[in-house]
Amino acid sequence: MSEATVFPQLQGHTYISLTTFRKSGEGVATPVWFANDGDRLFIVTPQNSGKVKRIRNNPRVTLAPSDAQGKVSPGAPLIAGMASIVPMEVGGRGDRALRSKYGWMYRAFAWLWRIRRIEPVLLELRPA
Repeated sequence: MSEATVFPQLQGHTYISLTTFRKSGEGVATPVWFANDGDRLFIVTPQNSGKVKRIRNNPRVTLAPSDAQGKVSPGAPLIAGMASIVPMEVGGRGDRALRSKYGWMYRAFAWLWRIRRIEPVLLELRPA
């Protein structure tokens, strides 16, 4: 697993601000965890989340390093990407990358989602 292979501007960051786009073209930013693995970046999210719905309509996204609240520092790079939705059953590579990066925190969220019967999916991002 290589954190610096794709989207090197995000290396060393814990959170990114992921912007997805409504049908109107209006951007919606959300702070998320992410993990790089080779030529892809992965994000996990509930399958019924707004960002998944927006990506189904428009796979274009932008990324920027942020804090946990989604605040992007002035001068931070804004990176264009393309997203696809990957079911967890076939997303072993992304799941492993996220587990490796976030450890017990990722496992705790996965456990809570199972208890609440929330179905997660992976967002697989590549440079635009």
